[in-house]
Amino acid sequence: MDFSIGNTLRYFYFKQESGLQYQATYAIEKTKEDLLIFGSSRACNHYMPTIFEEKLGLSSYNVGRYGSPVLYHLAVLKGVLKRYTPKIIILDLNLQEFEKIDDSYDVLSSLLPYYKTHPEMRSIILMRGKYERLKLLSNIYPFNSELLTIAIGNTEINKRRHDDVKGFIALRDNWKFPIKNYSFPQNYALDSKKINAYKTFINACKKQKIKLLIVCSPYLSKNRFKDSSIEIGKQIAKKENISFLDYSNYIPLINPNLYHDNPHLNVEGARMFSNLVADEVLKDR
Repeated sequence: MDFSIGNTLRYFYFKQESGLQYQATYAIEKTKEDLLIFGSSRACNHYMPTIFEEKLGLSSYNVGRYGSPVLYHLAVLKGVLKRYTPKIIILDLNLQEFEKIDDSYDVLSSLLPYYKTHPEMRSIILMRGKYERLKLLSNIYPFNSELLTIAIGNTEINKRRHDDVKGFIALRDNWKFPIKNYSFPQNYALDSKKINAYKTFINACKKQKIKLLIVCSPYLSKNRFKDSSIEIGKQIAKKENISFLDYSNYIPLINPNLYHDNPHLNVEGARMFSNLVADEVLKDR
């Protein structure tokens, strides 16, 4: 029963043609674009591949995923590099990216469907828990938290729910409240596994001679701030001779009309920011 039900779920999981699960599969197994954009929701909402295509003359795709940590990005990169070598990669880094959080490895569940077919990703997937290898003997386990999403993902409703253009998801609302100081914990424990994943991401790109650009995209805030993860990310990038663009405190984009909420640009903000980053890529080519 486990074999039959698991294989049925696997069939319908990979049959999807839209939504987050389809985008993950496309990122890992089907991308062929020259330029790829990695990151969490801020990557999904801030980088418009069409603008990079227009300015750089390179095919582009946004492989970001909502709520994903640097460990997820590394796993996807491993899947990509097994098939081909992109020319340029942009990695969007968040504030608190390297924070040690007890349940932060739970989000790696989105990679479970790829465990059996992608050995290059297994070491990262197994970080989810010490019993993960045993659980993954089951064919159902990789999909048992995705049943509703798989069901919806095989309907036309899902195509209307997730309106993306080459992985970019536009946010169309404007922030309608006063700009406040952006508040976040500044003294937090660091996760060495996340920092090592970041280093490995950089080294994998360098080994394949991929031009890598690491970016911290803007936040809507009145205060100027420094974050431990961003500072560590800058130091590592500098040591590896990798460009790091920090727009977290970028004053020209501190405008509520360009934001959906404090950490996310709306579509107009994304258009301005994508042009800005594309120009930086052009300077450094």
